[in-house]
Amino acid sequence: MTQLKHILITLLVFTTGIVSGQVEFKANVSKTTLGINERLRIEFEMNKDGDNFNPPDFSDFNVIGPQQSVSNSWINGVRTFKKTYTYFLTPTKRGTFTIGQASITIDGQVYKTIPQKITVTAAVDKPSDPNDPNYVASENIHLVAEVSKTNPYLNEAITVVYKLYVSPRVQVDTWNEKDSPRYNDFWSQNIDTQNQRVQTETYNGETYRSLILRKTVLYPQKTGKLNIEPLVLDMALRVPTNRRDIFGNYLLTRVNRTIAAGNKTIDVKPLPEKGKPADFTGAVGDYSFDVSSTKNTLNAGESLQIKVEVKGNGNLKLFKLPKVSLPSSLEVYEPEHKENISTNLGGMSGNVSDTYTVVPQYKGKYPIPSISFSYFDLKSQTYKRLSSDEMVVDVKEGPLNNADAQAQNALNSGAKQPVMLNKDQFAFIKTKTNFVSNDAEPFFNTRLFWILLLLPFIAIPIAILIRRNKAIRDADVRGNKIRKADKLAKKYLSAAKKSLGKKEAFYIALEKAVHNYLKARIHIETSELSKDKISELLRERQVEPDVIKDFLSIIESCDLARYTPMTVVTMQEDYEKASKTISLIDKQAR
Repeated sequence: MTQLKHILITLLVFTTGIVSGQVEFKANVSKTTLGINERLRIEFEMNKDGDNFNPPDFSDFNVIGPQQSVSNSWINGVRTFKKTYTYFLTPTKRGTFTIGQASITIDGQVYKTIPQKITVTAAVDKPSDPNDPNYVASENIHLVAEVSKTNPYLNEAITVVYKLYVSPRVQVDTWNEKDSPRYNDFWSQNIDTQNQRVQTETYNGETYRSLILRKTVLYPQKTGKLNIEPLVLDMALRVPTNRRDIFGNYLLTRVNRTIAAGNKTIDVKPLPEKGKPADFTGAVGDYSFDVSSTKNTLNAGESLQIKVEVKGNGNLKLFKLPKVSLPSSLEVYEPEHKENISTNLGGMSGNVSDTYTVVPQYKGKYPIPSISFSYFDLKSQTYKRLSSDEMVVDVKEGPLNNADAQAQNALNSGAKQPVMLNKDQFAFIKTKTNFVSNDAEPFFNTRLFWILLLLPFIAIPIAILIRRNKAIRDADVRGNKIRKADKLAKKYLSAAKKSLGKKEAFYIALEKAVHNYLKARIHIETSELSKDKISELLRERQVEPDVIKDFLSIIESCDLARYTPMTVVTMQEDYEKASKTISLIDKQAR
């Protein structure tokens, strides 16, 4: 056993030595396309020191450099080395150029970089300096709106995914939504993104950290060119400068930047007029149709349910179900509408149904005619019609309706029926009573008599005292406000309090409580408002600035909790702050 242990340790050390001994020598450029009045930065980086470094020929550029930096670090006993040669290049003419290979000798072996292709365009309005922190931030952080389809049909589902790309060179301190898209010409629904994690992806040929901020499903409600508004973020970043510390690492500086996902335009096609059914109500997707009854045989006065149901994928909330046509002899109540729908990146899926309660009044057989449902099928791009089978409701027992009763009387009119007299038809009417005298003690002067007599005189002063206390309580406007505010805070935060200690459940409940409170208190939908707008509305209602600041910090805590660990102590503090802030807003808001 000991020998096996030594062998494993030896293999591990040997493997680690091989991995750590791999040599890397590469070239990184700040951008691959630039204006002739701009400049770019190119870095030649190696993870092991070498000799005879030879830069490529920069014949098409004016060159500043090189700047050399070296950094050493020890992490868990493992040494990390990095040496960098940095050049700043200014193009001398327009065109497409190739920066050739740089070479270096490391441990007697020559290593070369991959050539870099650079495109130089006409001069830009605002030349960018690679040393400018704002320029570095703009080049290393991107907010992108990815639209699944730019030429959909009317009422066809499309998705918009807002994704943030951040370069490893940049650190994000905080961020919040400054402006949210409103989707005026669409039916929209956001998809939960709270469990999204940071991924590593390639964007524009470079490695970035990415995070999905929002997923939205849209159903266009108009034809023609429709605009999807951008999502705008305020971000606090730390970006590298051209200055270095004593270890050769770049020094970071703080930059505040507003970024937006550019406007997106989609061209919505109208549904074809050719073959459109007369009863088409706007259903678009892939559906099945069913009409069912809970009973086919029953008695008059009993009830049955007829269910009209559509299942499938498509705009399930945006069309009407066909109506059931029943004979007038059947009493029909208003249908109960039910929806069992889930929404994901593919759009809505599930079922919708109308359930009719039917009560027959008379005996007989009642046919229920076939019902049809039409929709536009996106796969075949044609209209389709689905029809139900005809049903018959057989009422076995019950009265006949007027027509059937007259027919039955006509059949029976030929036979005379004997009249049967009741033997008590002329019974004698009694003229004497059999009342029994009651010799019990009279109610007057009993204990119950005196209690009932004095009860009103006792109740009157009690009622006056209760009314006086109520008037005093109603006059205490401030006290009532405090009691109402505290009660409101407890109401909205009860779910969050139950989830204390469970980070995700707690902050989801806390965020929902905050949104529901604003919706109830100042009648706004927070999903459609930025923090600046919420702050403005609260100021208009004379809420103090400190209280507004605390309230916005709660919203920010809910956002940050998705991506950062939170302790129970922090959750308890956020809960107490939310309770106090909601109470203060309710007292101060006019």
